[in-house]
Amino acid sequence: MVSSSSTHKNKNTKKSTHNKTVRKKKGALYFPDHPEFTPNLTPRDMFLLGSFGGTYWRPIYSQVTKKHYQNVHRRYKDWWKGIPESHLSSTEYDKSINRYKCKVGTSLEFWEGHHWITAYNPYGWVHWYCDFYKGRRCPDDERQIKRWAGIAGPKGRFRRFLATQIARKNGRYDDETISPKIRQVLQHWGYKLTREDFQHIQSSKN
Repeated sequence: MVSSSSTHKNKNTKKSTHNKTVRKKKGALYFPDHPEFTPNLTPRDMFLLGSFGGTYWRPIYSQVTKKHYQNVHRRYKDWWKGIPESHLSSTEYDKSINRYKCKVGTSLEFWEGHHWITAYNPYGWVHWYCDFYKGRRCPDDERQIKRWAGIAGPKGRFRRFLATQIARKNGRYDDETISPKIRQVLQHWGYKLTREDFQHIQSSKN
């Protein structure tokens, strides 16, 4: 059984010398060694808002590492103040916990089957993001950042799809009745649409 004290480590995993994160004026996070990676929600933000139906850090068995994991989130315990344990490691998905009150996503087995999970972070992308935000750097960073960019980055398909749906309905960027599932997905990738980003996407289409 692997607990909070250890996840996958090897000689290529190291602590970054550039692990300070800085909020830009527009609200995005800035990582000096990876300036192309600009989420605007911290790991704490994501779970404080309500994500994964409260189940992300549930006990799991990894088909990748062939190990059981539990309490892995406790290595980031300073981030969870004020967040109930039931919003972090529940074994039952509760969509009412989610910010947009809808269920999104697939199973860990699905992600493992598509080879999107590695031994560096058996829980997946958010697990990687927590370690990255905390200062760890590893050989999987480039792949994980590219995955984020393709979904929630400036040209990410989900970010642009949300902006398109809002424009079609002549709505506001923060109208949560428009595409709540897409908004929840983006939140799971560390991003929330801003007025500036919405306007930028619209202007780039003109």
